[in-house]
Amino acid sequence: MSTYETQGFKLNDSGRRIVVDPVTRIEGHMRCEVNLDANNVIQNAVSTGTMWRGLEVILKGRDPRDAWAFVERICGVCTGVHALTSVRAVEDALGIKIPKNAYLIRELMAKTLTVQDHVVHFYHLHALDWVDVVSALKADPKRTSELQQMVSPAHALSSPGYFRDVQSRLKKFVESGQLGPFMNGYWGNPAYKLPPEANLMAVTHYLEALDLQKEWVKIHTIFGGKNPHPNYLVGGMPCAINMDGNGAAGAPLNMERLNFVRARIEEAIAFVKNVYIPDVLAIGTIYKDAGWLYGGGLAATNVFDFGTHSKVNYDASTDQMPGGAILNGNWDEIFPVDPRDPEQIQEFVSHSWYKYADEAKGLHPWDGVTEANYELGPKTKGSRTNIERIDEDAKYSWIKAPRWRGHAMEVGPLSRYILGYAHALKNPNNSGAAYMKEQVDSAARMVNVEVPKLLGLKETAYTAKQLLPTTIGRTLARALEGQYCAEMMLDDYNELIANIKAGDTATANVEKWDPSTWPKEAKGVGISAAPRGSLGHWIKIKDGKIENYQCVVPTTWNGSPRDTKGQIGAFEAALIGTPMAKAEQPLEILRTLHSFDPCLACSTHVMSPDGQELTSVKVR
Repeated sequence: MSTYETQGFKLNDSGRRIVVDPVTRIEGHMRCEVNLDANNVIQNAVSTGTMWRGLEVILKGRDPRDAWAFVERICGVCTGVHALTSVRAVEDALGIKIPKNAYLIRELMAKTLTVQDHVVHFYHLHALDWVDVVSALKADPKRTSELQQMVSPAHALSSPGYFRDVQSRLKKFVESGQLGPFMNGYWGNPAYKLPPEANLMAVTHYLEALDLQKEWVKIHTIFGGKNPHPNYLVGGMPCAINMDGNGAAGAPLNMERLNFVRARIEEAIAFVKNVYIPDVLAIGTIYKDAGWLYGGGLAATNVFDFGTHSKVNYDASTDQMPGGAILNGNWDEIFPVDPRDPEQIQEFVSHSWYKYADEAKGLHPWDGVTEANYELGPKTKGSRTNIERIDEDAKYSWIKAPRWRGHAMEVGPLSRYILGYAHALKNPNNSGAAYMKEQVDSAARMVNVEVPKLLGLKETAYTAKQLLPTTIGRTLARALEGQYCAEMMLDDYNELIANIKAGDTATANVEKWDPSTWPKEAKGVGISAAPRGSLGHWIKIKDGKIENYQCVVPTTWNGSPRDTKGQIGAFEAALIGTPMAKAEQPLEILRTLHSFDPCLACSTHVMSPDGQELTSVKVR
């Protein structure tokens, strides 16, 4: 669990300093320092990624066809998405077109991850920032049942007896002293606003989601053999289709297995629609005037996405979530993005623990360098293994600083929904964008009018532009994306079945599997819609081996340190201006950081405490 430290040190010589190290209920290793003014409002923030692995270095000299299996191990949370992005990069470099079945299976696997990840994020990584678990012990199960029947009428598990049983289990759990994930929470903090009945309802759904999410990812085991880290293949997918197969372990896909997939999709659609979305809307409505409208600031004014479910060398008609870049909060102007353009995507290391020949300049990932250079700044207190204070004027993070045309950007579901909404305003005929806009408008009607009516609260009239770029706006965008992806999964599934019925059972194109068919030199880029935002892998191949490989992941964008211009990253920007109820219990800091769902394993990785070489691996 995190240790939270209030000390007399000053960051930039101003304000009271709060240290959160490590930030937990995320994946990875993260430190955050903030300064408060006399009113306990955050005036400055510094976010640090505290560990490194260096998979880009490990990949040099290896077979490009094996890269997916290495980069997939970057993280076990975003399971499969790095493998997917890697095979796309190699296929782009070698000009490989995959069969339609492989494309649809990949889409099903990617969207399964998104739905499962968003549900896990809300209930198991983020909900406890809004939900007071101990308060749930005071709830009236009958009133809890009535509350659920108001906000989630389609969910069958809603009787007073059901909630009474959950409350009894929770009471025994608390009295045992073995609180596990509920230990060391800031229970009773005045920043918690939910009534006991809403807390009991949310804790109950926390437990339900814990059971369901493990069922949904079995889709990965059907198509990819296992979860986490399902199998992929350059040129397609390794699962064969044979409708006459018996479905035994290791046997080809048959109708029984595909029916299992459909059942899990329908199960996910029902839970997201009947539980997840209503919970976010209800909690968001209660917090709307007591914390909704912070956590945006400079962060959510610059948003970026490559274009979700659109691929560099795939069918552009599949752009279900259009991408682009928006600067300075101007939703009227959307800039096109191109991952190949060295003027658009660059990474800087002036404040990162890496070394460039010229650190005043950024590098496009194709020319990227990942050379560790750990040093503490001259004003920094502590040691390599025990940092007491970060010097933001020096190097202070293992995360690089990616920039789009020189601008610090936020990526993620919030960025995708801001872009979708803006695209719909400019082009109502874009069906994907129009659907996203309707989702947002419907959510706004719910939190402004419908849910307040149900709960006896004051109606409001916040616009989408006010609601989205905020801490709860990020959380809402995740829920909406979970709903959209679950629905798209059913479309992908139906298209897969229709294609198989038409006689097409191909799942791989191996025409260019042999390296003798490759050019002497090639380079490619793969992009994917990771649950946390835009993910890109860039590869250079020479003489059949990897010459250079670079990953720029969502948390690299969001968690980046300052750059050469002094621009701060999205984590840091989102915290500035946040009011805190109790500085010694930095709940609001966790709320905003968790709303991004940081995955530090993707952007910073493991090294020894003293920086020495742990092992040497010879690549053959």
